This record gives sequence, C-alpha cells and structure tokens, in this order.
Amino acid sequence: MSLFDENGKVWMNGRLIPWKDANIHIASHVIHYGSSVFEGLRAYAMPKGTAVFRLEAHMRRLYDSCKIFRMDVPYSEKEFSEAVLETTRANGLAACYIRPIIYRGYKALGVNPLPNPVDCAVLVWDWGKYLGDESIDQGVDVKVSSWWRLAPNTLPALAKAGANYMNSQLIKMEAKIDGYEEGIALNIRGHISEGSGENIFLVRNGDVWTPPLSSSVLPGITRDSVITLIRELGIRLVEETVPREMLYIADELFFTGTAAEITPVRSVDRVAIGSGRRGPVTKRIQDEFFGILSGVKEDQHHWLTYI
Repeated sequence: MSLFDENGKVWMNGRLIPWKDANIHIASHVIHYGSSVFEGLRAYAMPKGTAVFRLEAHMRRLYDSCKIFRMDVPYSEKEFSEAVLETTRANGLAACYIRPIIYRGYKALGVNPLPNPVDCAVLVWDWGKYLGDESIDQGVDVKVSSWWRLAPNTLPALAKAGANYMNSQLIKMEAKIDGYEEGIALNIRGHISEGSGENIFLVRNGDVWTPPLSSSVLPGITRDSVITLIRELGIRLVEETVPREMLYIADELFFTGTAAEITPVRSVDRVAIGSGRRGPVTKRIQDEFFGILSGVKEDQHHWLTYI
C-alpha cells in the first residue's frame, strides 16, 4: 500500500512546493480527457546511499510517450531527470516510489488539447510490495480477465498514458472483486498480453517466454532489465506470441514491473502453476535482480543513479 507524507515536497513546473499546495484547476484538460503521460520509478536504499533504478531509460520512455501524443515538454530530458533527483532528495526517503507526470493543463476545454499548456510534476512516496509483502516469495493468484488489452490503432500501447489505465482499472477491479490479486489481459487475437500494470513471463522446459511488444504490451523497463539478466544467465528467451493455454501448462509464471518488481504467479483461474509456488528459474532471476538493487551484486550495466 502507498503511504503519502503530506509534509513532503512536490516538484511542479520548475519549483518545489509543499505537498498540500500541489493542486490543479478543475477545468484542466487532463481531468476531463485523460491527457497525461507518466512514469513509475523506484529509488532503493543502497550501501552507498539512495539510488534511482534506470532513470535514463524511464525518462526516454516518458519523452517517447510525449512525442506520440504531440506534447511539447518545456524541459529537456536532462532537466526533468534532475527534477526527479531533486524531489527525491528533498523528501529525505532512503527508498521510495517516484511518479513523474506530464499533463495538459488549464486553458481551454474541448477534445482538441493543443491550446492547453503542458505542465510537469514529480511526486514521491513510500510504497512497499505492490502485490503484497509475501508475494515476492509465495506468489499471487490471478485470473484471465474478460477485458482485452488495447487493440492496435486505437490507443498507443507503447505510450504510458493515463487514459490507457482506464483499461487497466477494469482489469484490476474485476480481479479484486472476483477474489484474485491481479488479472491477465489478452489481446484482440486472444493471445497473452500483460497484467493490469505488469509485463508477464512464463517458464516452460527451462525456456522463458514473454509476449512481444506487438501483443499490445507496454515496453516495460523492468521487463527489459529482466530480459538482459535472463540472457546473461544463459537461459533461452523466446519473445513470441504466447497462446492463452500456455498459462495453465507453464512450469513457472511471473510478473515484472517497477511496482511489482519480480512477482511469481502461483495460480491462474484456480489452476496451480507448476508446484503452486515460486519456481527455481524465477528465483534465479530474482536473486540477480534484487542482488543489484541491494548492492550485493555489481551494477555492471550502470542502472543505478545515486541522488
């Protein structure tokens, strides 16, 4: 669960302000039309201090999202990256979740967003394990959602846009109401896409499978990191279309994401995955990933930016 510190600071349009003063007008375009793009990053407490994981990659994806939606950002990637670091420092948290957001602000209402200013903000808060404190070891129970992921040429799945997450909310709410922790969405062809806010990997006969970006998949930064680690471990990676039924016959299954990190799935639609608990391949990948994020293993990819 998230825990907001209302005594903290928020960076808005170039300056740090008190959390309680970080407000926007009710006529802001983003409220009426969902015109925002955002990122989610984590800062970790390391032996040498607090470090942000894959800051450069997240900023690149944020600005890619802006380009897709024709949003001209009034700050360079370097300037906005420094705002992320400045906000993290100002709030004094050794570890935290970081949310940079760029949105259409207050000037005119109507579907055409272009008359509105492009506003920018960064906020941080304490956020533990997204799918529960025990999920990293024990795994979670999920279902295949009745809601599909976005069809090609409707909304851009490669952009991390606020509007896309209305689809994610439907997937998440259905899963929670039905007694599951998370949902897995299919694409319009009935193939595996991703969770409501996570990418997905499955293990079968020692190989690791994951859907390609063409399956309406967000290009996850943790997904990319895990793919790198899988290859370094000498495990065969198959990035191809994955049929739904492979979920049920997988030896192991896990989610990846900034919030979820690497979370095993123990059942899908009440069908146990493998032994019904975290498997050995998932654990090997977790050990590498969390080893870097704890300082136990060398950050040879330069994924960490110290604040």
